Amino acid sequence: MDLHQVIEAGRSGFIYTAASIFLTLLLGWLLGRSLKVGKRVSYLISTGTAICGGSAIAAIAPITMASEEEIAVSLGTVFLLNSIALFLFPPIGSALHMSQSQFGLWAALAIHDTSSVVGASTKYGLIALAVGTTVKLARALWIVPLSIGTAIANKSKAKIQWPWFILFFCLAAVANTYLPLFHDLYPELKHLGVLGLTVTLFLIGTGLSKKTLSEVGVRPLLQGIILWIIVGTSTLLLIMYGWIHL
Repeated sequence: MDLHQVIEAGRSGFIYTAASIFLTLLLGWLLGRSLKVGKRVSYLISTGTAICGGSAIAAIAPITMASEEEIAVSLGTVFLLNSIALFLFPPIGSALHMSQSQFGLWAALAIHDTSSVVGASTKYGLIALAVGTTVKLARALWIVPLSIGTAIANKSKAKIQWPWFILFFCLAAVANTYLPLFHDLYPELKHLGVLGLTVTLFLIGTGLSKKTLSEVGVRPLLQGIILWIIVGTSTLLLIMYGWIHL
């Protein structure tokens, strides 16, 4: 991707991202209360669903002083739904005859982790990959203001983590746009990136086990599933009817 594509896709998806994050966090809070899920677990699951899965949970957990068990439950819920999305989203997009831009936007808004968005979008096409990756990374930037807000609310002095992978993505786009001298090298780097993504997705899979699923428990898992279905279905309908578009 070049820098102009990144800016255009990120700018177009900004409003949708801000609105969906706020509504997802609100809905997650309501579901957590209704299902009597622990406050910290409920907040971590909602955060992971709203922004970027494991990265958001890893950033927010120290600020909320979540225990290892609470973090494991939240990550287990998110990673399970990530795995399902990888296989479920591309066939749904094909069945509904979604354009690549539509699918990329839907994946970015409805799939938890950036790696899973990239994995699902890659199956759908290069344009879907470009849109999905950029909108999702723009979404991941919200880790910072949410971390600050959470720290203020919890009166926490925990160190706020910056999502460095976004910076490297932007540097790669700048290089692709303004350093044509190395264009022969970029396909090789892209190939290495695909291999790295494959390893990442494999490791996500190895994190899922019977023990992990048993630790998650019924209520947190139910909250994660219901929240994910609502977010996925509502964003899909809004995109298909043209209310959300790039």
